[in-house]
Amino acid sequence: MTVHVPEQPVGTLSDAWHFCVGTGEFPLALRRDYQESLAVIQREIGFRHIRGHGLLGDAVGVHRPYEWAGRRDVRHVFTYVDQIVDAYLELGIAPFVELGFMPSTLASGSQTVFWWQGNVTPPTSYAEWADLVRATIRHLIDRYGLDQVRTWPIEVWNEPNLKDFWLDADEAAYHQLYEVTATTIKEIDAGLQVGGPAISPGSDEWMVRFADFCAAKDVPVDFVSRHAYSSGPSQHVPFGVYQALAPAATLLDQFGKPREQLRGTPFEGLPVHITEFNSSYRPDNPIHDTAFHAAYLAPVIARGGEHADSYSYWTFSDMFEEAGVPATLFHGGFGLLTHRQIKKPTFHVYAFMQRLGSAILCQDDSCLVTRDESGRIAVLAWAPVDVNGTVEGVAGHHVRLSIPMTSTQPVDSAFLLRSSVSETMGNVRTAWGELGRPASPTARQLDILRETAEPVRRHARLPVVDGRVELDLWLDANEVTLAEISPVTDETPQWWDDGRLLGDPS
Repeated sequence: MTVHVPEQPVGTLSDAWHFCVGTGEFPLALRRDYQESLAVIQREIGFRHIRGHGLLGDAVGVHRPYEWAGRRDVRHVFTYVDQIVDAYLELGIAPFVELGFMPSTLASGSQTVFWWQGNVTPPTSYAEWADLVRATIRHLIDRYGLDQVRTWPIEVWNEPNLKDFWLDADEAAYHQLYEVTATTIKEIDAGLQVGGPAISPGSDEWMVRFADFCAAKDVPVDFVSRHAYSSGPSQHVPFGVYQALAPAATLLDQFGKPREQLRGTPFEGLPVHITEFNSSYRPDNPIHDTAFHAAYLAPVIARGGEHADSYSYWTFSDMFEEAGVPATLFHGGFGLLTHRQIKKPTFHVYAFMQRLGSAILCQDDSCLVTRDESGRIAVLAWAPVDVNGTVEGVAGHHVRLSIPMTSTQPVDSAFLLRSSVSETMGNVRTAWGELGRPASPTARQLDILRETAEPVRRHARLPVVDGRVELDLWLDANEVTLAEISPVTDETPQWWDDGRLLGDPS
């Protein structure tokens, strides 16, 4: 069946998809590979904010107690913070500030999380914690300006509803931490944005009780945040896991949950930030590296803005060490890029989104049709996947569209540029397997992988009949494709004759 795309827009494409992206531990940003990877991300996609753990952890070294003249005091040191935030801003991306984890010099216990040992216990002194928050935010304002820092959301902690991330998942203790932190931030400037509770899936009532607590005590909340994942229990193998996946639509359900929960409360209408989302919550699940993953998440990335004000892909790069140093190049990391800037298929979903227009002409379960101000049409289409089937998918999905071609003057043809990734196109993990899965690829192998990671490009000239272009897209297994259609103004000289390229046949 052909879908007759209307000429007038039916909506505007939300920019929620590129509001924020996730990153590994904050100090990783000091490394060359990290900064080179982020430069690729910003050049081809362009996220506005970046969020990760560890800003206040020991590896950054902000909280520095000392003794002098028999008295204990604290110096707040921002040497690494400055280097990292400066580098972010130079690349056109700003922090989505996550306050955590606890400096060991302020922690009430020794419980840590991750290979890099982030402390997850409450502070020994809430007054000293407030001093740390105050000093950090004031330093950012002094260095980067109040107007800029007011645009940086400030999130209090990470997944306190999980015992791994907050001692005993103590809800009352988190509420106290949030109240002290939010109050301190608002004392600095009322225009700063502060929110939480950054909960993981599975404890939805935390959001309700958080809202009740803040309303009862008049604690400031400028946004609410939560995370979304769709994978089941881990099936462990050496250096990795496998997991079943729920349908991708469950992620959209999770995106929309806070708005549903806050309806009828004093916080109805607050911005909702999904500050982490992905399929698997594990940084060593090979599903992240596959073409299946791109097709699985395409409808979520394309339509998530209907459910939340932002949804932050976790993460932009495989430079991520929560489970230790990765043992091989393709190890199932969260990243859109591997180490050494090799693009995974899901990277291209975001790169395709960046090339869409702002006016939505049509959307359904397997495509999104947009138009930009120049009249260029961009169609993002994806092959549906079956989480109960095979990761290789089934070929043969068909998208047929009749598209209006608007122009300032009559045109009789249009140029089609089609870019695709699938099981057989731009599937770098397959190429890596064909190379023998080298754990440490040579320079030549890295070049091969970068080349095979690019989408396959095809082009054609299509007739415009009665102001419309008929577009037939046959999609391969797990294919995500971007079809860009532009009106053609033919400037071919009268003497141009391709039939004479080898001379006059007469």
